[in-house]
Amino acid sequence: MADGLAARAAALAALNAVLGEGLMLSEIPEPALPPQDRARARRLADEVLRRIEPADRLLDKLLRKSPPLALRNILRLGVVEMALGAAPHGVVNAAVALARQNMKTRHMSGLVNAVLRGVDPAQLLAAPVQKMPRWLRQPLVHAWGREAVQAMETVFAAAPPLDLTLKDNAAGDLPEGLRLATGSLRLTDPGRISGLPGYEAGHWWVQDMAAAMPARLLDAKPGERVLDLCAAPGGKTMQLAASGADVTALDISPARMRRVEENLARTGLQAQLVTADALHWQPEEKFDAILLDAPCSASGTIRRHPDLPYLGDGSEIAGLAALQSALIDRALEWLVPGGRLVFATCSLFPEEGEMQMDAALERHPGLTPEQPDLPGIDPAWWLRPGGLRLRPDYLADQGGMDGFFMMRLRKA
Repeated sequence: MADGLAARAAALAALNAVLGEGLMLSEIPEPALPPQDRARARRLADEVLRRIEPADRLLDKLLRKSPPLALRNILRLGVVEMALGAAPHGVVNAAVALARQNMKTRHMSGLVNAVLRGVDPAQLLAAPVQKMPRWLRQPLVHAWGREAVQAMETVFAAAPPLDLTLKDNAAGDLPEGLRLATGSLRLTDPGRISGLPGYEAGHWWVQDMAAAMPARLLDAKPGERVLDLCAAPGGKTMQLAASGADVTALDISPARMRRVEENLARTGLQAQLVTADALHWQPEEKFDAILLDAPCSASGTIRRHPDLPYLGDGSEIAGLAALQSALIDRALEWLVPGGRLVFATCSLFPEEGEMQMDAALERHPGLTPEQPDLPGIDPAWWLRPGGLRLRPDYLADQGGMDGFFMMRLRKA
């Protein structure tokens, strides 16, 4: 294919799959392209998903009627590419070529040419940031306030930096980045991840600073029996293993557990891997500490997964909350007396965080919340004793963070 067209075609296919078929980007098979083109395709798809609302406002001024989704996505891709600085002439030619590749859009290639030549990409850059859909935005405004949600949306509109967790807390030959107070290393322009120094040697792994906090909150000690419940893709497992603990990692998905195995092999860390349903599995002996990063809406990870707002409607939250409650009760059965549990979700909904913990404390009177000192944590982020709420708009001037709730509980 012509220069850059293969990556654009892959980005377009991804957009059609998300917006037309309801697939997550992570569910779409990777295109048979060189790594650089695959990365470009994913980057383009992400950028379009972050800007669909302002791009459509701009395009609708130039369209007499709404085009079919396949064509609209070609136009969206072209507008966003130009706004990101690509040469308009090349973008228009590529968009016309994309339209001609599809039987359903071939006859509208002239429309693509005319519309994109009339676009002023500066208007997209000056437009207000994209709002979350109503099903997501309304409950978050109720929970955190309008200003906080607007600040989150501003963070969601930008590509996030890359955070690394360092196995031995040393950056080595990695590019100069921002060493966050929590211990993570933040890189703003890392390039290809597998090409960074220390990747093959396993000196670090990719993990958002917020995602690294549950394991730090658990504070596993050498020799302790520790369970990482819902372990994949393995960032927490590696943190716990690096502490010297005797770690068991459990997850229901064989494919995701293979990723845990690969990550452990790359970093030279060890853990016992169990692929099973936590609601039916039974350990041979109890654990000193358990980290439960429970399945949830993942609403706190939109800055890294801009497809999420287009794939839900909020109806799944009640079922996820029920599963979280069952997993909490199950985990507590496996703790030794005096053992500790960290419950965490990468969700912005209180139903999957604060309210979940309130209900657990009511069901289990012997539980005690604990609030240890954690480096780099603003005291205002502790919403209640032991309840740590991290939001995407925190540290916004440094790139923000994923949204999480977590709490450490001590069993009587």
